[in-house]
Amino acid sequence: MENKRIIQVEEKVPFKLLVPLSIQHMFAMFGASVLVPFVFGINPAVVLFMNGVGTLLFILITKGRAPAYLGSSFAFLAPAGVVIAKWGYSYALGGFVAVGFLGCILALIIYKFGSDWIDVVLPPAAMGPVVALIGLELAGNAASNAGLLDETIDAKNVIVFLVTLLTAVLGSVVFRKFLAVIPILIAIIAGYAAALICGIVDFSDVMAAPLFSLPNFSLPSFKWEAIVTVLPVLLVIASEHIGHQIVTSKIVGRDLLKDPGLHRSLFADNFSTMLSGLIGSVPTTTYGENIGVMAMTKVYSVYVIGGAAVLSIICSFIGKMTTLINTIPGPVIGGISFLLYGMIGTSGIRILVDSRVDYGRSRNMAMTSVIFVVGLSGITVQFGSIQLTGMVLACVVGMIMGLTFYVLDKLKLTNDREEA
Repeated sequence: MENKRIIQVEEKVPFKLLVPLSIQHMFAMFGASVLVPFVFGINPAVVLFMNGVGTLLFILITKGRAPAYLGSSFAFLAPAGVVIAKWGYSYALGGFVAVGFLGCILALIIYKFGSDWIDVVLPPAAMGPVVALIGLELAGNAASNAGLLDETIDAKNVIVFLVTLLTAVLGSVVFRKFLAVIPILIAIIAGYAAALICGIVDFSDVMAAPLFSLPNFSLPSFKWEAIVTVLPVLLVIASEHIGHQIVTSKIVGRDLLKDPGLHRSLFADNFSTMLSGLIGSVPTTTYGENIGVMAMTKVYSVYVIGGAAVLSIICSFIGKMTTLINTIPGPVIGGISFLLYGMIGTSGIRILVDSRVDYGRSRNMAMTSVIFVVGLSGITVQFGSIQLTGMVLACVVGMIMGLTFYVLDKLKLTNDREEA
């Protein structure tokens, strides 16, 4: 295999490459994905099961043309937390089912009326910074996982973090042939080894865990008040999904909004969320970590993504393996995230470059400037129990600005419009 050769979406991968490449994707999403069930106080096994099933469904529904790994969605944390505190987890599951169902309806509307409206409400000058914010607003999470924001910074955490990050960065530059496509996996192994040497890995939970265990499936309960509390998240996940698909489109060099179509990918994403709620798991979403892995390794094959999904399902039934993977220390996850989140941010900048955005036009300068500041300022807009902040709020602001400029153009009130 040639060094850094692009492995395209539909391309099959030899088994000797498939296994390590799939493991790499599973490890990339694992840390963030199991954090959500921990916050909700449920066993992560059912989440790993649904992540795998949801990913396979996504690949099937999108006809194998959109490489994406579905992990646990952070967008539901705030409203679901409110529901769990008032009525219990089963009613949060009911809210997940309702949001997923309405998301499927939204996908059908997009199928009926198309997705050309995206170019109107989110032109490149707006979409570029919105996509960049997907990675940039997670920078604090990466530093926090690494222990770099603690009041007292532990030197052991710093050592493990640096070993992981430097291995990933240098590996992406100097590794050749097979090693060139698994720098993330190698960095995780190197970081884990450093953590063992530093003595910050605890195997007590692994020893106590059963070898095999059944994921803790459960059924949802429905209450109108709970559904209304969770429902506004639909705007958040729709914006996030569009952003992720555009980033992935730029990485793989194909317009995934056209083929297989935004309606298919959005339907698959929300169908997985609906199914998750029906079996007791948390909502799913396309994952930035895995997008970063694809950008770094140039391996876009859905067979690799599917392999990672199968491994996730297998892990959900092996108690000791699930627990062992969960012993990967925060500094290792943080070191990997430093690079992957940054690469997502760079993908946003790439949109601006590839689209040749003209910043001599006032509207482009205004949109990009305002969106970046809104997204990074920490501003929060509250609607009932739902909060709009970061990338999602910036996306909403960008859409409002894009639509406003479009209307002003039609009324011939702008001074920088492009004449037909």
